[in-house]
Amino acid sequence: MAGIKTSGGNAAFHNFVNDFADIDDPVERRRLALEKIDNASFGWYHVRAIMVAGVGFMTDAYDIFAINLGVPMMAQAFWKGSMPSSTTTLLKVSTSVGTVIGQLSFGWLGDVIGRKKIYGVELIIMICATVLQVTAGHAPAISFPAVLTFYRIIMGIGIGGDYPLSSVITSEFSTTKWRGAIMGAVFANQGWGQLLAGIVAIIAVAGYKDQLITAEKASLCDAACTKACDQMWRILIGFGAVPGLIALYFRLTIPESPRYTFDVSKEVEKATADAAKFVSGKHGNAEEGDIEALKATESHTAAAYEPPKTTWADFWGHFGQWKYGKILIGTAGCWFMLDIAYYGLGLNTASILKTIGYASSSNVYYSLYNQAAGNLILICAGSIPGYWFSVATVDIVGRKPIQIGGFAIMTVLFCAIGFAFHKLSDGGLLALYVLAQFFENFGPNTTTFIIPGECYPTRYRSTAHGISAAAGKVGAIIAQTCIGTLENHNCPKSTPNCWLNHVMEIFALFMLLGFFLSFLVPETKRKTLEQLNEELHDEVDVTRQQVRAGSSDEEEKV
Repeated sequence: MAGIKTSGGNAAFHNFVNDFADIDDPVERRRLALEKIDNASFGWYHVRAIMVAGVGFMTDAYDIFAINLGVPMMAQAFWKGSMPSSTTTLLKVSTSVGTVIGQLSFGWLGDVIGRKKIYGVELIIMICATVLQVTAGHAPAISFPAVLTFYRIIMGIGIGGDYPLSSVITSEFSTTKWRGAIMGAVFANQGWGQLLAGIVAIIAVAGYKDQLITAEKASLCDAACTKACDQMWRILIGFGAVPGLIALYFRLTIPESPRYTFDVSKEVEKATADAAKFVSGKHGNAEEGDIEALKATESHTAAAYEPPKTTWADFWGHFGQWKYGKILIGTAGCWFMLDIAYYGLGLNTASILKTIGYASSSNVYYSLYNQAAGNLILICAGSIPGYWFSVATVDIVGRKPIQIGGFAIMTVLFCAIGFAFHKLSDGGLLALYVLAQFFENFGPNTTTFIIPGECYPTRYRSTAHGISAAAGKVGAIIAQTCIGTLENHNCPKSTPNCWLNHVMEIFALFMLLGFFLSFLVPETKRKTLEQLNEELHDEVDVTRQQVRAGSSDEEEKV
């Protein structure tokens, strides 16, 4: 059998399955297998997990924020440079609508049928929807905005599915000591996705310079200029399928989370073998021979591990109690408050750049080029450093202090931008905007992703994370459809975005609410998932009980 090797062979290339072969109690096997994952040193298999899950988030961010740069190109191609504000809002918010659907549905499916069975499906949806978007066109019987909106909703469903699945899978495979950093590194790939969108946009604009630069204003964009803009947005949006294609194979072949296999599907031997293979640095599922070897040595008289069953009645019964429900209110509420400001800023960067005097050229080439360059500057100055500051400190400082501090600082920053808007210089306004982006990411934008992947029981972890993430995207929808449109409230044509200062003041209020809601969220730093389950949900792990009982017996003997 694959699980039985000679001592010499096992020493030369350590077979971790053999570490469990002489343990006949399935409960003890579970404890030892999870202990190996929890206590493993940071290694290549963690880097691979970060890359496999992270590429999905890079694609997510690329697809979400590329539309911000693509809209001016579409406006030039189909509306002579002036897209109706309702159409702009529709295209930007459509992805968030699909994302809510994906987060709720994939989050629930991740707990019902397993993480592995649907991990990769969401990436396939994203790739197909991205390709379909670039084939959309206008015709007498076809509305281009309607078709594009439909495809972006479908793409959003795939993006939404990535949130709970990637978070939970990464959490359940991570070492306890650096779990926050590993999960944060996965999420930080959003910054690279935004950066990649800006790079592709600036390359596309530079590539079509000769066709664009002759149009001194939007109305003078001739047939060649219009064709160039039409091709540019298709290149920009379509390139989002490339990272997803690279990661697809690895997602489809990733093993099932051992914690799910132990606690929900109750396949002890398979979970033990999968855990052993993972910590040995190998990719994929355990071999059948290893599983059979463990079955052959298992004692059938030992007490079986029987966690509570997964049902909706149990879910609502559990979270219907305040001491448990307040955690879900905290994770979902904080994400909701954060995303109102995060997407309110991120999807309207072009408007803010124009307001501070950047990207305000009437020339089609310089307008598009400066918008892309301005986005790159803001991302490199604020977003990317913020993400990696979180990764570096989240397991040292803790999740809760970073989240509370981030909300507090952003409250102050948005108040400063809003109330001193007309007194600030362009440079001062840009500096405050960059700081706001930095503390969004070195703060609640990262921690709201990490904490829900840790603080819930295995059988509800994906569902609860999906609910929390969906609350955030509801906030994004509100930011776009309600608050975002206020920036032009009663503004004359000569002074667009005249209400932007009041929008920033509204964002400050939501950041203050997020600050107070953060006190409902638990600290999860350097605690095992089973320990958190016991402390936060009063569900004592039978393996921990067994360890305690063994310790008590030893003390009595002494």
